[in-house]
Amino acid sequence: MSTQESVRRQAGSVEESEALRIDEEKARQLIDALNTDLAASYVLYHQVKKHHWNVEGAEFLEIHEYLGEVAEDLEEAADEFAERAQAIGGVPLSGGSTYEEHAPIEREGDDILDIRTSLANDMEAMGATIETMRDHVALARELGDYTTEEILRDNLETLEEHAHHLEHYLEDDTLVLGSATK
Repeated sequence: MSTQESVRRQAGSVEESEALRIDEEKARQLIDALNTDLAASYVLYHQVKKHHWNVEGAEFLEIHEYLGEVAEDLEEAADEFAERAQAIGGVPLSGGSTYEEHAPIEREGDDILDIRTSLANDMEAMGATIETMRDHVALARELGDYTTEEILRDNLETLEEHAHHLEHYLEDDTLVLGSATK
């Protein structure tokens, strides 16, 4: 790490963007919303990735591959949220504990759980994130920031689709019988 220290932008600061012409108070609200969604995306990303690495059983391959896709989508969403926050004059959040502090969901923990519990936890975290993102879509619309609204809408749609798929995985109609269904 460099010993030279020259802070160009302080975390939590907002600079009005001359090019995008979003006033500072509106930008501050939007950046806070985007940072919340950024934090939620990364907390959920790490949870989903843990489940991707540790899934076992007869449906291993399908679920392993699907959770890999979900993780990729979450990482892309986080990147879009961070880049938009920066573009409108903010400083995107950075780092694990910072994400955990600002996310509307809680970190699952380090233990390995059975896949049904893991997927149920993912679906629950997605549901909480979806609710928050819906509020942020409405905020962006109310503040007249249609670009942020579109970014949030696109990622909300993807997350809703993943939550819906998890709901189907968790249905009780399956060819694979576990000890709980005997």
